[in-house]
Amino acid sequence: MIDAGVEDAEKDCTSMDMHEYAKYDAVGLRALIEAGEVTAGEVEGAARAALAAADAEVNGLALPPFDPALDRAATGPLAGVPFLIKDHGPVAGGVPFTIGSRALPGIVAPHDSDLMARFRAAGLVTLGLTTVPEMALSFSTESVRYGPTRNPWDLDRGVGGSSGGAAALVAAGAVPVAHGSDGAGSIRIPASCCGLVGLKPSRGRVPCGPDAGEPMLGMAYEFGLTRTVRDAAHLLDAVQGPGVGDKYTAPSPRGRYAGELGIEPGPLRVAVATEAWSGAAVDPQVAAAAVRVGRVLEGMGHAVTEDRPVLDWEDVMRCMTATAVAIGSMILLAPRRPDPGKLEAVSRRLLEFAEGYGALDMLAAFGAQNRVTRSAAAFLTGHDLLVTPTLGRLPAPHGTLRYDDPGHTVDSWLRTLFEYGPFTMVFNVSGQPAISLPLGWSDGGLPIGVQLVAPYGREDLLFRVAGVLEKAMPWAERTPGFSVGRR
Repeated sequence: MIDAGVEDAEKDCTSMDMHEYAKYDAVGLRALIEAGEVTAGEVEGAARAALAAADAEVNGLALPPFDPALDRAATGPLAGVPFLIKDHGPVAGGVPFTIGSRALPGIVAPHDSDLMARFRAAGLVTLGLTTVPEMALSFSTESVRYGPTRNPWDLDRGVGGSSGGAAALVAAGAVPVAHGSDGAGSIRIPASCCGLVGLKPSRGRVPCGPDAGEPMLGMAYEFGLTRTVRDAAHLLDAVQGPGVGDKYTAPSPRGRYAGELGIEPGPLRVAVATEAWSGAAVDPQVAAAAVRVGRVLEGMGHAVTEDRPVLDWEDVMRCMTATAVAIGSMILLAPRRPDPGKLEAVSRRLLEFAEGYGALDMLAAFGAQNRVTRSAAAFLTGHDLLVTPTLGRLPAPHGTLRYDDPGHTVDSWLRTLFEYGPFTMVFNVSGQPAISLPLGWSDGGLPIGVQLVAPYGREDLLFRVAGVLEKAMPWAERTPGFSVGRR
């Protein structure tokens, strides 16, 4: 490890312009550093300027930027690439976290998570902590503590959640990649709202714990948000593999995920589904984006049909309720409980509900998880890929999802969330890898994410298909209304 990762002379160097910096993804920045065209210090200086400019507009930082950056390896596959971590619990040793709540004044993480140790070993330059909704339990990042995080594509709209600050700052050009976590869609939904690539890996592919992820019944995942498919592949190469003592381990990869991007993925059996299992209404523009992707894949020679797994939606809801209770239990089991008067309304309801949630309720949830997992897995023995919308609607205006509404129960809140985002959480329950790609655009120019789901352990297949679609339906030239890359 090195102190702050740069020499003092490098740290003071700011000759790389932030507008030019924002044009590069993580792989591009690393290539510039390796070629000696810029120093890591120059990249960090540009990133700090970009982060300040972006945060002033989108409100994506939970704390002021770290100064110096967190320690990391001097070498590594992503050495020198600017990076952010998410305020969803204890991630980096010595860094305070609040989970977006006024009731948590900033508890200091006692040690690194397994994943954070890998981020450091990869050489990522961690510059800050990103905003989340309170308890990371919303698809909008609008906590009372921090206020709304704004969407670079339309500042009057939200960024999704719970990895909302991460998505906003990556989309705005502040950093090329940021940490995210996904308990019901919390990487993929912000990716959809902000025009990014958001991968939820297979259960057991990336370490999730020991402090934050393991209690969530194997339905919470950690990874990151990027602007390009290749950055997602390189990041997964850098951090994949089980953590010490992990209960779940995914099959070993067949090779480096970055190596999958040049391999043709066919011929495949592709299913397209645009109807939500919950029966929630789906915006026609959103549905059309998924159908369009199916047609593009069909034009490439793949066999495309309309189909989807047969699921009992109430089983999915039982699993999501148990996941919410797991979040509440971490608060209830803490040495000191937070002041209820400083919690938002749904958080208070959740703690009350969790105290009355019994062993039989949890066993029923495990049974439901087993049924959903088997149904999804069986479907993906007859299909190589499932294509769905990521969200059911366009990015919502601020205030659409109101976590601090005292009229909500835990059940009514979860059902409200899944009216908005009904497609993602099924695969948190079942464990298959799923990725959201910015493959659609509304009539008004807002990004629309399309979700691709592959059989368990087949991130390699997701990357092959995603790489082909990135070329066939490119998004790199589309820039948000606010971006630090704009002059």
